[in-house]
Amino acid sequence: MSNIAYIRVSSEDQNTSRQEELFGSCNIDKYYMEKASGKNIKDRPELLKMMDYVREGDTVYVESISRFGRSLQDLLDLINQLNDKGVQFRSLKEGDIDTTTPTGKLVFSIFASLAEFERETIRQRQAEGIAIAKAKGVYKGKARKKIDQDLFESLYARWQDGEIKKKYMTKKLGISSATLDRRISEFKTSKQMIVSAEQR
Repeated sequence: MSNIAYIRVSSEDQNTSRQEELFGSCNIDKYYMEKASGKNIKDRPELLKMMDYVREGDTVYVESISRFGRSLQDLLDLINQLNDKGVQFRSLKEGDIDTTTPTGKLVFSIFASLAEFERETIRQRQAEGIAIAKAKGVYKGKARKKIDQDLFESLYARWQDGEIKKKYMTKKLGISSATLDRRISEFKTSKQMIVSAEQR
């Protein structure tokens, strides 16, 4: 029987020490620490390692359920996996929730729903704030990375002919693969619009 703490912060520059201090009285035997946004469980290797490691009789501690999962469905899936293994779950922020009982499951579902609602409310407020700032002309947004258009078109033609791969293009242009895909899509669209205009 082990006490296991799962700690997650959203980015590399955030520190895990604050969460570690919270578990001081929990007699933690093993820590799993993650620096990830938490949007996708598959992108959280420490969580997956922990879920594979835990055994019957163990207890998993988290600072809050929002550190464990970002959606209600993900949280419920994870808790069900722990329950199937006979592992208890404790959230320090939301109180001592015993998810091995029907009442504990109900309480957990309510807290998970509230946490998800809070996140959605924050995102909505951010979106509204950006919309207002844009309307006032004071929102700049993320600066669009400039590239050499002539070089891009030259590389694009070579890529179309099968001479080079996208990885080579990203290296030469100094951009990410996601940015390259977006620029290729925009370039194709602009070419199609030109062709359509010429055919009229």
